[in-house]
Amino acid sequence: MGWRVRITGGDFKGRSLKTAVGPGLRPAMAKARQALFSMLEARGLDYPGTLALDLFAGTGSLGLEALSRGAAAAVFVENYPPALRAIRDNLKQFELGPGRARVEAKDALAYLRGQAKQAFDLIFIDPPYGRDLLGQTLALVAASGFAAPEALIAAEVEIRVDPEKLSLPGAFRLLADRRYGQTRMLLWRHETPASPSTPEPSIP
Repeated sequence: MGWRVRITGGDFKGRSLKTAVGPGLRPAMAKARQALFSMLEARGLDYPGTLALDLFAGTGSLGLEALSRGAAAAVFVENYPPALRAIRDNLKQFELGPGRARVEAKDALAYLRGQAKQAFDLIFIDPPYGRDLLGQTLALVAASGFAAPEALIAAEVEIRVDPEKLSLPGAFRLLADRRYGQTRMLLWRHETPASPSTPEPSIP
């Protein structure tokens, strides 16, 4: 039996997601998702026109939450068969066709090593715990062209991950570091050389 997960905002608010069980699968819980999207919206995320990338998508709860709230389109990257089935079932039940959602049945790092066909405004990174994948993933995002100028990159990782110890490209500026139980939510902005260097306002 899978996790009990519901969409927390937007057009699909309150609707249940199909989930899957397996190694490393742990859909983002409602409180953490609500907090994450509040942080994104407080920092100017404008959903219309937003292209979202959900890496290590699991059953797709983050990308689906973005679509529910008005994101133009989302790509879900996952390679675990039960999770892929759950993502596809969810897209079908919400009637999200190829114009708004696409599934890439690939390992997330392998996907990022490929050629970027588009740049994303919003990137979710939710890697399996205990495998130290965050730093590698961020480095590939920075080098690959998958992040649009001023893109927001959100990561959900285990509490022990210290963003100050990650060797990150200078293009990433940490905007938020929040803890929810055993989960740590981190948020960066992908800055270009022309981006303003004024400090972010102090917001939750």
